[in-house]
Amino acid sequence: MTEQDTALLQTLPSLALQAALLFCRLGAAVMLLPGLGEQEVPTTLRLGLGMALMLALLPVLAPLLPAEVDSVPDLLRLVALEVVVGLWLGTLARLMHLAIAEAGQVMGSMIGLSTPLQGDLLLGAQSTALGRILGLAGTALVLSTGLYQLPLAALVNSYQAFPAGGALPGGEMAEAVAGIALRSLELGLQLAAPFIVAATLFQVGIGLISRLTPHVQVSVIAAPAQILAGIGLLALMLPAILGLWHGTLREVFSSLPGMN
Repeated sequence: MTEQDTALLQTLPSLALQAALLFCRLGAAVMLLPGLGEQEVPTTLRLGLGMALMLALLPVLAPLLPAEVDSVPDLLRLVALEVVVGLWLGTLARLMHLAIAEAGQVMGSMIGLSTPLQGDLLLGAQSTALGRILGLAGTALVLSTGLYQLPLAALVNSYQAFPAGGALPGGEMAEAVAGIALRSLELGLQLAAPFIVAATLFQVGIGLISRLTPHVQVSVIAAPAQILAGIGLLALMLPAILGLWHGTLREVFSSLPGMN
């Protein structure tokens, strides 16, 4: 056995530890990241993507990872911390991505498309057809424009802000999640605002017509008219809606922890 082989065998334990720790953070994040961690993608493929990222980034990030641990409790602590950081970063990105699906849910309810429900793996419940369509459109937009690269860059840079094995600022992490959730809800309502206003005005008009012509079954005519008008408004507003959502998402992803 040559000296090079001996040196390689001696470094294998530390290399395996670093690879496992790197996979804990990357794999946990990839399970949630927009575009890469969609629930429609089989778990095995997402794990395979996490493994591929680990192999690609190990030569770069290995110097930032501990090469040995003193005991099993220390190892378990390291693994837990890495998983928490990965899940936290993935959750921040996922919450912002949900804004488009949340807006679709509100739009569907406003234009009368809340009855035909279907399963939605993203929201974890029954959703409107419009919410489902916009959620898939958002995912396609993230993948086609390369927006998924920003959370990945934040994940790689997170080893500078949150070194492996270091203490985590629990308060700041909780505040970040709450802030992103609030921003996501705000964005969702902002995207659906035209439909909320239009539906309110439409219902007011229907109420006035019902008062003026009580013998006419206004609801029979109003239901299809509301759907047709809503679809027309959606066709008119969809480019602006997706553009605003994409721009806000890029702005928030550019300010994720590790990007500053």
